[in-house]
Amino acid sequence: MGGETTRVQSLADHGEAVIARRAHYAAFYGDAPLPAGYGLIVGNCQAESLRLVVSSDVLPAVRMPAVHELSADDAVRVHELLRGASFLVSQPVRDDYRGLPLGTAQLRASLPPSARVVTVPAVRFAGLHPFQAVLRLPEFPEDPPLVAYHDVRTVAEAARLDVPAALGPAAVHEIADGSRAELRRREARGLDVTASDLFDPVVEDLARTVNHPGNALFLPLGERIVAALGVPGGAVDPGRPILASVRAPLEEWVVDAWNLDAAPRPDWIVAGEILPAETVREAHLAYYRERPALLAAVVDRMAPLLATWAAAA
Repeated sequence: MGGETTRVQSLADHGEAVIARRAHYAAFYGDAPLPAGYGLIVGNCQAESLRLVVSSDVLPAVRMPAVHELSADDAVRVHELLRGASFLVSQPVRDDYRGLPLGTAQLRASLPPSARVVTVPAVRFAGLHPFQAVLRLPEFPEDPPLVAYHDVRTVAEAARLDVPAALGPAAVHEIADGSRAELRRREARGLDVTASDLFDPVVEDLARTVNHPGNALFLPLGERIVAALGVPGGAVDPGRPILASVRAPLEEWVVDAWNLDAAPRPDWIVAGEILPAETVREAHLAYYRERPALLAAVVDRMAPLLATWAAAA
């Protein structure tokens, strides 16, 4: 009886989640009217933040799920919407992404001839979090507990490697330069809008985590997108921090390296609540200890960052 009750509750929870998702993306799913002259902004978790700063009366962008959250039915709906869209803003997406026709070229092919298209980079910047990596390991799809990020120091501790607890300014700047160089490399593939120069000077609000930019990046990037779309006006300030549900620690040695006008923050902030860095460290050590093959894969993927840190030991 208890098992049946649990199953029924699970189905009910799933149903509520589906209803909530459809309500959140009502226009996308056809449950609310589409605005005249609408467009789509397609990409990873940064796409919704771009929508917030780009969407306006002259550029009404439909809220939609991130590309990695789209189902096969969602992909069909994307192409239906594109056939009537006035514009598309897209991060680069490879053809047949996750087995679905969601590549940038595939999306572009469904647009009317008059639609405007702007391609923008997906952004990562490690200058404020030079200890951090976000990894996608197909053979190990489960994220680390509590926060979906790997800390080079915790990885080194789990793998019995020697790295320091902090870096000096030169090493912090080297890691930041590497982020900019990688972004410039991807921009050089022919993207319409660039972002690599927006990480200079470095200020606290540029990034919440290594792959979550802040308003200091999104607002000027939004200005560039609006200009590239060729319409009057500029970016829209949402009046609140965006992409801010997870904030990584801002460590004192990072503040010193950039001479930031900000107080160090030793712990995580997740959904508005403080999550002690030590709690995350202990949970991740246990996670690696129970998964030696995953730890080996993480060490392999993080080898360049581990080498930078080891050189500073």
